[in-house]
Amino acid sequence: MARYTGSVCRLCRRENLKMFLKGDRCYSDKCAFDRRGYPPGQHGQRRGRKISDYGIQLREKQKVKRMYGLSEKQFHLFFERAERQKDVTGTNLLVLLERRLDNVIYRMGFVNSRTQGRHFIKHNHFLINGKKVNIPSYLIKIGDVVEIREKSKKIQAIEDALGAVVRRGVPQWIDLEKDNLKGIVKSFPVRDDITMPIAEQLIVELYSK
Repeated sequence: MARYTGSVCRLCRRENLKMFLKGDRCYSDKCAFDRRGYPPGQHGQRRGRKISDYGIQLREKQKVKRMYGLSEKQFHLFFERAERQKDVTGTNLLVLLERRLDNVIYRMGFVNSRTQGRHFIKHNHFLINGKKVNIPSYLIKIGDVVEIREKSKKIQAIEDALGAVVRRGVPQWIDLEKDNLKGIVKSFPVRDDITMPIAEQLIVELYSK
């Protein structure tokens, strides 16, 4: 599937959930989801029609895929990896997605969105344990230290994101040293750390058909 280049506000409206895809703008009165809380398109304001079980499962998968900014192929590969692991497949999937580097720097507050995070990672603005990593899908491990390169510490977008991190909050599995512009992964996230309304079992049921 090709990379989506349209308005991300349409994605939030389509999934009927504010997914904070535009960072700080989503907290302002300019948020399109708050202003037009109905699906996009000319038929968006029609009364809701009954959705099949398959349709419900598909919408849940699309929602999570769009939330983390993945293509269909990438998302399916993560599901297959989660399925091979022990414990609950749905929880394994969410933990793997949370461990992606683009998500981790978003959780740490270094960027305003995962999309911005992928852009900065590809441009070599971040170090993992002192080494340059430019792969957004890199899976963080316990004890990893994520920091901003010395030459990148004055980037205005990073300073703005850190200024707004209090509003979003930093999860308990991350230790943010804001003054040193680095964060430490204390543990892997658990299911309760993921507060967005996600019914991962529906995704497992969809892929199990």
